[in-house]
Amino acid sequence: MIKVNGSVIPQEAIDFELNRLIQFYARHLPEDQLRKQLGALREQAKEQSIGARLLFDEARRLDIRVTDEEVAERIASLTDQVGGEEKLQAMLEKQGSNKVQFAEQVRNGRRVDKLVEQAVGECPEPTEEECQIHFNEHSDEYSKPEQAQAQHILISPVGETPNAKLEALGRLNQLRSRIEAGEDFSELAAAHSECPSGKQAGGSLGWFPRGAMAAEFDEAVFSMQVGELSQAIETQFGYHLIKKLDHNEPATPTYEEISDQIKEFLRHARRGEALSAYVAELREKAVIEET
Repeated sequence: MIKVNGSVIPQEAIDFELNRLIQFYARHLPEDQLRKQLGALREQAKEQSIGARLLFDEARRLDIRVTDEEVAERIASLTDQVGGEEKLQAMLEKQGSNKVQFAEQVRNGRRVDKLVEQAVGECPEPTEEECQIHFNEHSDEYSKPEQAQAQHILISPVGETPNAKLEALGRLNQLRSRIEAGEDFSELAAAHSECPSGKQAGGSLGWFPRGAMAAEFDEAVFSMQVGELSQAIETQFGYHLIKKLDHNEPATPTYEEISDQIKEFLRHARRGEALSAYVAELREKAVIEET
């Protein structure tokens, strides 16, 4: 549990910050690199939650002015984002809130937004030279590995006996015959696959690079043609039926292709540094307790 000046930071606030970080870095890092950074991102989310509380308290102390018109404009925008007035009302009821409380939350949020703009407003924009240097030093991080997109059905033997393996293999081959006869792969995966991806996504595994899956599965997928249906593939998890959906060759983008992306990244990093320095000043005056 974390307390800032006596106020507890709820876990939901930390989870919210973590989701924001993941969404941002997902636009700039390959999935495998993002996964390696999750531990650091969780720690960063905790620190940002503390910082958010410090900013909230400081904005309230400074009594930063937010007009009723600004609140109404922000509420209108949020209403559109959630799909209309009825959905907003349903969301508030689910949270045990109401429009008056929501309006006050929006007002407080705008106060913090204005305080943040004051703190980072003097940050200069990244120059073309800085963006080019960043690309030259980190071009490998923007390279995309060879990737495949596939869906699968997993049937696991009940036990290690030869009969158990034959029974599982027979079930999988029956499903393969049904797919070849025209039945929908996704529907059969949802009904029969013993991998969670079956019920969750019709067996879809999304995009993945070489080496991300079990060796036998990996070898099969990357040797298949797009649209091809595999024979039964045995791994430590059981027998897989794979349908390859798409394939991307390795690619290294040019600077021109991602210059806007780099500028956004450097802008975000620079503003983040300025905000971190400001929050550090607030933190020196605060009482932070972690138990």
